[in-house]
Order: sequence, then structure tokens, then C-alpha cells
Amino acid sequence: MYRIDPTKDERWTSFVEKNPQASVFHTRAWLQSLQGTYGYEPVGFTDSPPGRELKNTIVFCQINSWLTGRRLVSLPFSDHCELLCGSAEEAKHLLRNLQVELKTRQCKYLELRPLDDTKSGILGELGFKAAATYLLHVLDLTPDLDTIFRRFDKDSVRRRVDRANRAGLVEKFGTSDALLEDFYGLFVLTRARQRLPPIPAAWFRNLVKHLGPVLQIRLAYKEHVPISAIITLQFKDTVFYKYGCSNARFNKYGATPWIFWHSITAAKSAGATRFDFGRTEPDNRGLLAFKNN
Repeated sequence: MYRIDPTKDERWTSFVEKNPQASVFHTRAWLQSLQGTYGYEPVGFTDSPPGRELKNTIVFCQINSWLTGRRLVSLPFSDHCELLCGSAEEAKHLLRNLQVELKTRQCKYLELRPLDDTKSGILGELGFKAAATYLLHVLDLTPDLDTIFRRFDKDSVRRRVDRANRAGLVEKFGTSDALLEDFYGLFVLTRARQRLPPIPAAWFRNLVKHLGPVLQIRLAYKEHVPISAIITLQFKDTVFYKYGCSNARFNKYGATPWIFWHSITAAKSAGATRFDFGRTEPDNRGLLAFKNN
């Protein structure tokens, strides 16, 4: 087994772009953002020798924390992260070697976030245990926009989108400093409402810096006041919803489903065939209902 640095290995970008299981969370830009913000060390493990084409990789960040210990996570702040292996045997081979690597690196554990349920059997054979379970919502963008819109819940989505249109909301999108500042203001407000500490502003600045046009900040304004915002990322034919926030005082205008609808229409226009709404905890009933609708 060989160790590689995905942020420096010249083969990485081509490997990720060609691999059908890869997502935006495997990209060099995402890994650079993690490293630049938190100092996490990106590391990939493969049985492809140096100088040869990459055939498989499992990518991690090594996290060194005085509070939670040293561990390998695939990947922090990522909704999911597939094992980029062509077969079950490749995955088993790399994971067996990784169990030895844990001892070499003096790590407490390694964490995986696969989407493919067929790999759960492999992980069970090797002694892995489920630490958490999440639900994933993915919207098919191949039908026409009218069909997609009609499939949304009438009361909680379609009527609220119509209400937002009547309220004269204004949409702005891009990656400017002004948009990022307005987004982060709403983000801090939302985290306070949820009684959670905010993610550092440096994380979002690094995402904008490294991901560039792949990232879109999209905001809804009511009379120049930012009231709802989301951040999406595009990789190949999939747009990923990653962060959302709002000012609860303006909920009556239906800005959140409205801004999602604008993002979905933009994704389809950009050639995307899937809209990934990200993972949700099973006990988060409000968010589950919103995504289901």
C-alpha cells in the first residue's frame, strides 16, 4: 500500500474526474480548504505504485486533537465520501492495510462515510461498526422544470415559492466578498437560533478561494435586507447543497423554498442531472419534512 498527498499528487485531479463514484468532497479544492482552515493533513491510500495510473484510493484527513485524539476521517465536513475502489476485493485489501496503518500513526480510530450500502458488508467483516446513520435526499433533474415543480408539495413548497414571487424578493448570487459577508451574517444568526457555535468565517473564505466558480452563494433579499441564503457546489453532473441559513423574522415570505427553487433551475441550466440535498439526521424532523416536500 502506498501513501499519497492528494493536494500534490499530479494524478489526483484526473483520477477523481474519471471516477464515477467521486464527488466534490474528493476534489483537491475541498481538501485544500480543509487543510487551509483546520490544518488537517490530507492523505490517500492506494495500491497503485508511484508513476503509475491511480486505480483506487481511500482518502482521509488526519486530525490531531488534544480533546478527541488522533484519528483518520474520510472526510471531515463532508456529507459522504465514497471509497474509490473498483471492486470489493480492492476495498478489503486497502482497509486491511489501513488497520495496520492505524497503529503506525497511533490513531484511535478511522471513520468512513460511504454511500454504497454494498460496502457495509465488507466493513462489517473487517470489524467496523456503524457510529451514526443518516438519510440522503437526491432530486432527479432530468424531467422538465414544470414537471419537477409540480412534484413538490403544494402547501409547503409551491405556494411559498408563489408567495415569495408576489413579495418581490430579489435574488443575488456569486462569490463576491459582499455576498459572503451577507451569507455569514445569516449563518451566525441561524447557528445562534440552533444553539450551535458558528463555523469560522475562514472556512467559507477558503471554500471560495479554492473552489472558485464551482461554488455559488445564493441570497434572497427583501428591500435590500438579506433574509435567506444557501451555498451549493457543482461537480460534474451533480449540484450539492451544502449550507443554508435564514432570518426567522422573515419566514412568512417563503424565501427559503424560493431560493432553493432558483438554485435547482440554475443547476438544470448548467447541465446538472442531480441535486444532492445532503445528509440529514433521522431525528431532525423539521429538516426531513422540508427535504421530503
